[in-house]
Amino acid sequence: MTLPRPHRDDLLIAAAGLACGLLLYAFSLHTQADPLVTARWATLVPLAVMTAAETVRRTLPQAALVVGTVAIVADQFTYGSLLTVLMFTDVVYAAVVYGSPASARRIPYTTGLITIAVTVGFLAWLQDAIALLIGLVTGIVSFLPAVTGAVVRNHRQAAEAARLRAEQTALLAEMDRTQAIMAERARMARELHDLVANHLSAIAIHSTAALSIDEPATTRQSLTVIRRNSVEGLAEMRRLIGLLRDGSGDTEPAAAPTLDGLDALLAQARTNGGASGLDFVLDDTRDPSEERREPLPTPVELAAYRIVQESLTNALKHAPAGTVTVVLARDERALTVRVDSPFGDRPGPRAPGSGSGLIGMRERVALLGGAFEAGPVPLGDGAKIWQVRAELPAEERTPDA
Repeated sequence: MTLPRPHRDDLLIAAAGLACGLLLYAFSLHTQADPLVTARWATLVPLAVMTAAETVRRTLPQAALVVGTVAIVADQFTYGSLLTVLMFTDVVYAAVVYGSPASARRIPYTTGLITIAVTVGFLAWLQDAIALLIGLVTGIVSFLPAVTGAVVRNHRQAAEAARLRAEQTALLAEMDRTQAIMAERARMARELHDLVANHLSAIAIHSTAALSIDEPATTRQSLTVIRRNSVEGLAEMRRLIGLLRDGSGDTEPAAAPTLDGLDALLAQARTNGGASGLDFVLDDTRDPSEERREPLPTPVELAAYRIVQESLTNALKHAPAGTVTVVLARDERALTVRVDSPFGDRPGPRAPGSGSGLIGMRERVALLGGAFEAGPVPLGDGAKIWQVRAELPAEERTPDA
C-alpha cells in the first residue's frame, strides 16, 4: 500500500515547528520545572514525533491525531516544549477539518469529555483550585481546536453547497435560455411559413401551369396571379423583417389577423385556385350575438386564422377539383375550426410539400391547450375528404391548465 505524499504546506508547518522547538530547547525554555524524566534530551523525542504527525496532518489526519496524542502525553513526563503543545492543537484542528465526517462529529465531543474528566480528576486528587487551571489548559489544547475545526468545516461545507447551488442555478438558467430561444425560433418559423407559404404555393402552381399549358390566355392569367402573390409575399416579408430588426423597418405593431378576415382570405384562395377547379366556401355557424358578448382571446383568433390559412394553402397545393369548406362553430367551452378538402389524385401541376404546415398547426393548437386532427376521412359513398379539425379553448389557457 502506497502512502499519500505529504502536502507541501504541511511540510512547511512541520519544519517551522521543529525549528522553533529546537530554538526553545537551545535556550532551555521548557513548560515544566520538575518532570518525571529529568534528561533534557528526552524533550526532543515528543517534539520529533509531533513534527512527524504534522507532516501528515492533511493526508492522514486520523493517524496524525493518534500519533500526536501519544506525543503530547509523553511530553508531560519530560521538561516539555511549547511547540509540541502548539503543534498538537494544530493536529487536533486538522483532524476535524480534513478527517472523515464521522471523526469530525466525534472528536469535539471526545475532547470535551476529556476536558471535563481531567478537571474532575484533578479536583478529586489535588483538592485545589489549581485543578481548574489544569482543566482550562486541557480544554484550550484539545477541545478549543476541535470546536474551531468543526466551525471551519461547517463553513466550508456551506460554501461548497452554495457553490453547487449556484452552478445548478446557472445550468438551469442556461437551459431556460436555450428553451426560450428554441421556442422563439419555432414561433418565427410558424409565422414565416404561414405568411409566405400561401403566396409561394400559388406562384409555384401558376408558374408550372404557364410553362406546361401553351395558351396565351392561361399564361396571362397565371402571370397575373404570380405577380400579385409575389408582390403581396414581398410586402409581408419586408414587414416581418422590419419587426425582427431593432430600430428599423416598420416600428408600428401589426394588427393580428382575426376571423373577420376569412372572407378576404377565401376570396384570394378562389382567385388562386380557380384554374385548378377549386371553390372555397365559408360556413360560419357561430351566434353573432354571443360572439359580441364574449370575444375570443387574440391568440385563439390568430391560431384559428392561421389554421384556416394553412389548410387553404395545402388545398391549393394538393387537392383535386372540388369544393373546400371552412366550418366555424363555437360553444361556451371551445371554438371548433374544420376545413374539408377534396382528397385524391390531382391532375396537372402541383406544388411540393414538406409537412411543416401540419407541424406548425399542431404546435399552435398545443400551445393553447387544444386538440388537433388532420387526415383523410371516409364518406358514405366510398369517397374520402381531407379534413383538418382543431378545437381551441374559448378562454386562453396553457396545456397544463
